[in-house]
Amino acid sequence: MARALDPGFAPGPAAGRVIREVPLAERPRERLALRGVGGLTSAELIGLVWGSGTRGRSAVDLAADALAAHDGLAGLARASEPELATVSGVGPAKAAQLVAAFELGRRLLADWPAARWTIRGPSDVAERLILQMGRLEREELRVVMLDTKNHVLRVATVYQGNVSSSLVRVGELFRDAVRLNAAGVILVHNHPSGDPTPSPDDLHLTAEALAAGRLLDIALLDHLVIGHDAYVSLRDRGVMFDRPGAPVRAAS
Repeated sequence: MARALDPGFAPGPAAGRVIREVPLAERPRERLALRGVGGLTSAELIGLVWGSGTRGRSAVDLAADALAAHDGLAGLARASEPELATVSGVGPAKAAQLVAAFELGRRLLADWPAARWTIRGPSDVAERLILQMGRLEREELRVVMLDTKNHVLRVATVYQGNVSSSLVRVGELFRDAVRLNAAGVILVHNHPSGDPTPSPDDLHLTAEALAAGRLLDIALLDHLVIGHDAYVSLRDRGVMFDRPGAPVRAAS
């Protein structure tokens, strides 16, 4: 049985025609004015970013081809510039425009006002950072800093490259947290392989960070490992972290 066409990348009424042949009311820009962004398909939105198509093919047609070639919007967002450029009619210029548009979306997520972000569990962290970190080609280690009410104060990238307990200086993990007088932190790093299973090195780094946090009176609340489309919380795996809201004191 044929799979139903995903409306997210359905080509829309302009498909198969160049824009000048499409009635005004069906053109993406005019449909945007009438319906707002929520009324447009993904292909139409990408067509607006590109602005023009090729001879005999509208920008919306090209966008529908690109979405189909990469299995939808999520696949398209993960594609590299050279991969996008291989779609017939797209080429380097349109590929660069689309890569830039997706990157702006990722940066918006990173810059979202911290006052609106409260952490109640690992999924609150993962849902935001998995989009930013899940497809990175190299490892990054980020520190999510929280106040006493678990409001996010800042997210800082402290390492890029090989996130190994032998290379990471534990003091760097808490430097900004000390300056911000944070009550707790959550460590987040990615595995470029896509498999979020924690390694022995991840467990070793977690143990060192727990000990350092207790000396600094800053609770380490969790350590998340991000894969391509999944994550692992070491707290959920049974690692004993400091409890949110509990006083943290160095062991005597």
